[in-house]
Amino acid sequence: MKIILASASPRRRELLTQIGLEFEIITADVEEHSDSREPAQVVMDLSALKAEAVLAQMAQQGLLQTEDVLVLGADTIVSCDGRILGKPKDEQEAISMLERLQDRGHQVYTGMTLLYRRAGESQPVKKQFFEETEVFFYPMNRTEIEDYVASKDPMDKAGSYGIQGFCARYIKGIQGDYNNVVGLPVGRLYQEMKGLLGDEEGSNI
Repeated sequence: MKIILASASPRRRELLTQIGLEFEIITADVEEHSDSREPAQVVMDLSALKAEAVLAQMAQQGLLQTEDVLVLGADTIVSCDGRILGKPKDEQEAISMLERLQDRGHQVYTGMTLLYRRAGESQPVKKQFFEETEVFFYPMNRTEIEDYVASKDPMDKAGSYGIQGFCARYIKGIQGDYNNVVGLPVGRLYQEMKGLLGDEEGSNI
């Protein structure tokens, strides 16, 4: 079976490698849109768009005829007071997001879509789930926020921060899965993969 990660995120790649999975990375250009306002549904919708686009791309290239394929789609967002915070468009938006998160808690959601297609079959088996982690910040002053944004680290991250990098100095605590905040709840993912594939195939992941 071939495992495909439908994401270019280096953090997700590192997490999958960390748990010993062999996989390939294939991404597809897709417009990320969800009609939902619920964070959990948004991340599941967007993860499905990515996974389905990659599977369709592989089908067009004739890559689904000879072996089983499992495509992993993922999306992560931050929610604070019901407002969804994605990746910042520019430095000013990054500053605004970080100011909103100060000295309080917020939620990080990662949604996952697993598409398992056996060789020669027309339709994949689909499984979706999400994980939610509560993150609490220490207060950052304006200079600290501007210096952090100037480092460019926040610019490709939901909520404008990376818990695993420099910003760790401002993290007061978390409730839930740390890896989920990094970008992939790998413990839950592994269990869901085993459940989807069944006992015999799941034990050989």
